[in-house]
Amino acid sequence: MSTQIPHFIDGRRTAGGSQRSTDVFDPNTGGVQATLPLANAADVDGAVASAAAAQRGWAAQNPQRRARVMMRFINLVNDNIDELAELLSREHGKTLEDARGDIQRGIEVIEFSVGIPHLLKGEHTEGAGPGIDVFSLRQPLGVVAGITRSTSRDDPAVAGRAGTGLR
Repeated sequence: MSTQIPHFIDGRRTAGGSQRSTDVFDPNTGGVQATLPLANAADVDGAVASAAAAQRGWAAQNPQRRARVMMRFINLVNDNIDELAELLSREHGKTLEDARGDIQRGIEVIEFSVGIPHLLKGEHTEGAGPGIDVFSLRQPLGVVAGITRSTSRDDPAVAGRAGTGLR
């Protein structure tokens, strides 16, 4: 019996508008462990629009507030590490110890990212040229997306991408 894994768009779980799906296989048995809906263009547009709307509020927060949100995320991951390790183990066919290690490395990347805003300062150069002053200003980029392969060795990188949202 397989599990249905929905999309998570605009704060809700949804199957989306596509009638297409794909199976998620258990690497240990080869059996189907879950079914995942494939997004259509409208699903992606809705997710991007929701993310863009949320980004405006996120960008309005000061870096320390954003860091606190990510620290709470770290606490939630730590509080649920056994369940997350079990899921990761089943999905990637790794041992529980390896899965916990991957999660811990991901946490470390986010912890590093939490400290980055304090190191990122704008610069000002007076008189860079005749009558020219130059300055840099750090601003949130907005909504970005990355579509990559997903292998077990990528797990810490996935967590790191979440942490870079602080900047």
